[in-house]
Amino acid sequence: MFWLPLLAIGLVTGAAWWWLHEPLMLPADASAQTPVELNIQPGSSARVVAQAVTSAGVRVPTVLLYAWFRASGQGRSIKAGVYEVKPGATPRSLLDQLVRGEQALRSLTLVEGWNVREVLAAVRASPDLNQDIDGLGMADIMARIGYAGRHPEGRFFPDTYRMVKHATASSVLRQAAQAMDQRLAEAWAQRAPDSPLRSPEEALILASIVEKETGAEVDRSMVAGVFSNRLRIGMRLQTDPTVIYGLGERFDGNLRRADLETDSPYNTYTRAGLPPTPIAMPGWNSLLAAVKPAATPAMYFVARGDGSSQFSATLDEHNLAVRRYQIK
Repeated sequence: MFWLPLLAIGLVTGAAWWWLHEPLMLPADASAQTPVELNIQPGSSARVVAQAVTSAGVRVPTVLLYAWFRASGQGRSIKAGVYEVKPGATPRSLLDQLVRGEQALRSLTLVEGWNVREVLAAVRASPDLNQDIDGLGMADIMARIGYAGRHPEGRFFPDTYRMVKHATASSVLRQAAQAMDQRLAEAWAQRAPDSPLRSPEEALILASIVEKETGAEVDRSMVAGVFSNRLRIGMRLQTDPTVIYGLGERFDGNLRRADLETDSPYNTYTRAGLPPTPIAMPGWNSLLAAVKPAATPAMYFVARGDGSSQFSATLDEHNLAVRRYQIK
């Protein structure tokens, strides 16, 4: 009867192998879109992690799961974080996920050309973020992310950001602000020797104008070239987007002659030079165009109506272009 112990060992081993590879039972309402969320706190022991799994709604004996964590030798390697247990997960794959720290990730996209109000609206509308900026004014938000006293406009780099589910809203804004610092520094290091811009901040302001003025990607450097030419000789930029920005929420979609004639720090029809702050979030191509504009004699441009622009070196040429493309 010496084979009976061997048979028993074989049966136990086979059962253990089957259990480790058998999909865990999730709540009936779990799906690929709404998996079971699992929150592992820092310093949790293997026993506490096993209890957290079952408390989250995964139907598995806690004692078996704990025994597996211990037997694997990886129980102490489980990382804290927010995880999602999806249909098809097994005890083995779950442990692998926890050891590798493969947390539940979400994404948030900040779009080129957005102003700071639109940025905050997108951040606050995200159901995946811990809204730690609720009730805070913009100055307090900038202080929270480490930019106290800095103007928020144009300060965040437009990109798609990946974050752990339930990350704080301020952490995403901090990441976007640091990304803009980095990209602005990269662009500034490539500036043309004859650039009229005196600082990275001026480059950011000009890039934001280029972003709002450009409908066609191929026109960015030409638009930046026109504005650079004007800055060199002290000619007013005369760009509608700055006036619209200055109007703020008063802008109803119709820019009137009275708006162009009413002086404000953002009215580039009444004031020479750059406005005091950026007017939107510029993307990388606009940053690069601002510091490396096209070498062009053009001093004017007008929208053709198809997203592109017509550039002119003289006022007479520009007036002809206006009559052709703008006056119907």
